[in-house]
Amino acid sequence: MADSKPTDQDALSKIDTSVPHSARIWNYWMGGKDNYEVDRVAGDAYRETAPNIETMARASRHYLIRAVTLVAGELGVRQFLDIGTGLPTYDNTHQVAQRIAPESRIVYVDNDPLVLRHAQALLTSSPEGVTEYIDADLHEPEKIIERAAKILDFDRPVALMLMGILGHIQDYEEAKSIVARLQAALPSGSYFVHYDSTDTDASLKDAQQGYDDTGAIPYVLRSPEQVAAYYEGLELLEPGIVSCPLWRPEPGSAPEPTDIYGGVARKP
Repeated sequence: MADSKPTDQDALSKIDTSVPHSARIWNYWMGGKDNYEVDRVAGDAYRETAPNIETMARASRHYLIRAVTLVAGELGVRQFLDIGTGLPTYDNTHQVAQRIAPESRIVYVDNDPLVLRHAQALLTSSPEGVTEYIDADLHEPEKIIERAAKILDFDRPVALMLMGILGHIQDYEEAKSIVARLQAALPSGSYFVHYDSTDTDASLKDAQQGYDDTGAIPYVLRSPEQVAAYYEGLELLEPGIVSCPLWRPEPGSAPEPTDIYGGVARKP
């Protein structure tokens, strides 16, 4: 896939450091180093208004780990299509899946130049499995499926992962359409793994508006009911669509709900 691996210089030339970027800010909140001063300033301003945001960021990663562990382990899925990859931090999808099943095949999808720059970091894999990266736009789901099909076998179950990305689709009807078109390409027995931030806290809405006003790509906070519509026609696994810390928490833990909702569902 030579066309999916641009040179480091090509990627660097496209990075805009004049406005904050959500993937880099998320990386900052998660303790990563792949961010710029503009991102740290915006991240700090967001945190001043919504102090829980770092807890939300870390809760989303812990949820990813638990969900991938279930799907790769108990459910036996060996193929993952992770769209909206973001920047690598710790326990990325391929690392979790291949710890459980080294033969797992993971395709990451994003179209951010800084993620492109770190593609080689993402493209590590167990010798038995595959980890690939596709530079593609979520607005074009058919192109994503076409390119992913060169790596994944869509006659076998695939775990489709949309983790914190659908809020970047401004039009809600378009967001639902994209999800439905991606799900339509999956065979029976596949799984949908998802989360998004919700509009369930006034301080979070204020912080998000302040961020959107910087000129960065906005993120739409939606209601839990709107989030639930992404799962229509699928079989939800217990406990359903819930605040992510409450989704199958580790035994003995005492999780507190936060304003990120998600779930895992099976395609009949």
